[in-house]
Amino acid sequence: MNAKSFVFFLLIVLLLLGGIAYLLNSIQESAQTSIERAVAPFEQSNAALQTQVAELRNPTPTIIPDPVTYIQEVRALARLETIQYTVEKVITAEIGQGSFNFLFGDSLLFVAHGIAIAGIDMGKIQPQDMTLVNGVLNVRLPPAELFVVTLDNQKSYVYRRDTGILTKQTVDLETLARQRAEEEIRKAVLEDGILSQAQNNAELFLYKFFQSLGYREVIFVK
Repeated sequence: MNAKSFVFFLLIVLLLLGGIAYLLNSIQESAQTSIERAVAPFEQSNAALQTQVAELRNPTPTIIPDPVTYIQEVRALARLETIQYTVEKVITAEIGQGSFNFLFGDSLLFVAHGIAIAGIDMGKIQPQDMTLVNGVLNVRLPPAELFVVTLDNQKSYVYRRDTGILTKQTVDLETLARQRAEEEIRKAVLEDGILSQAQNNAELFLYKFFQSLGYREVIFVK
């Protein structure tokens, strides 16, 4: 075999080897694609199953308000709010506490953030409660009232919940804790003198208001 024949033979062998390599690579890629296509539905199903299991273990509550709203009462208000308290109260609510509380007990620690607002109901002032004598305005204000005692739901939270291993959580335990928290906040602000402060603030505000109307001397009578 001369040199030209040998070179020609070598080129043919190289072309054949290249073709075989390309063919094997194409077959491998096709097989890999087929495997991925076959496995993809199973992977998607597995992912969907994992998502469903996660939702079952940590369900997200769905809140659906009734589209119908009933207006029970409409009243015109003339309230002069003169003071506001912001209160934090810790409430412990528990059931079945004793020697076997780790089995049958249920307790929670509730941190309550509440707001209390007090002032004067100006709608209760009658004509005879304001008299002008010798240039002096005499005003009798109604007693201060506690208008609002409510919890701030965004700031109030359950700090800890301990439930026995042989019992279930009491459904209304947190509700009872919230109700007691409002009662304790009401009691605390009343003991702190919120009504007397509201009365003083109302007199100070109205004194400046009546002076701006031209009454130089104003007396608040009891």
